[in-house]
Amino acid sequence: MARQLRFTGTDSKVDGCPALHTDEGTGQIIVQGTPVTDPEDLRQLKHLGADEAAVAVPRELLVNWGPKEMERVPELVDRATFRRLFESFQHTAWRLETRRGYASDREDPDFQEFLATGSAPCDPDEHWFVNIKAQTEAGKRVGRVRVADRPMTTEQRFLLDYARHNAAVGEDIRYLWREDAADLPAEDFWIFDSRLVALLHFDDADEIVNIELITEPAEVVRYAAMHHAVPFDQFAPAE
Repeated sequence: MARQLRFTGTDSKVDGCPALHTDEGTGQIIVQGTPVTDPEDLRQLKHLGADEAAVAVPRELLVNWGPKEMERVPELVDRATFRRLFESFQHTAWRLETRRGYASDREDPDFQEFLATGSAPCDPDEHWFVNIKAQTEAGKRVGRVRVADRPMTTEQRFLLDYARHNAAVGEDIRYLWREDAADLPAEDFWIFDSRLVALLHFDDADEIVNIELITEPAEVVRYAAMHHAVPFDQFAPAE
């Protein structure tokens, strides 16, 4: 059975080699680098088995991307603690949205109005809009990258329409087609000040079941790449 590998990181600027991957099933680290093939070099290696291979990688690869803990214990926080992050961040707050729908949206009266009229209203006095407006007016940056399907789901079309309300209070809403997002993490998360990740865990009904905080630098960097997304008002959804 094939391994389920997750790209961990690379210091290379071309072609992604050398790199590290993590086996999601076993936790093993897969090291990708230049094979060591010179017989004299191989003779100097101790304990190299007949079925084993040696590769050479820069020290920086392991320092920057190797795991820092033998076993990572998730740090879970409650909703109140999570909400306070949107008031206490110093510079940036960015979200990646990967799901085809969210239970919280389907339960929103604005979603029902969108189904009926094709246009979603909003209440500008909601705490979210009031707080984000205050944060962006203070010079902080808030934004999202949304992954969309072809064709878009009803929930995705609702959020695309709703993006104008987010933009009105200073959020930078951007879009990527799912086929263009293969290098991004597969999970939903917020990243604050490029140093703290709030990883959102969902169940099969699209409900958030818990929120995990991640601060390990190598893990945080994995969640920080959100390039090449298109602003929502330039995104043309497929019918």
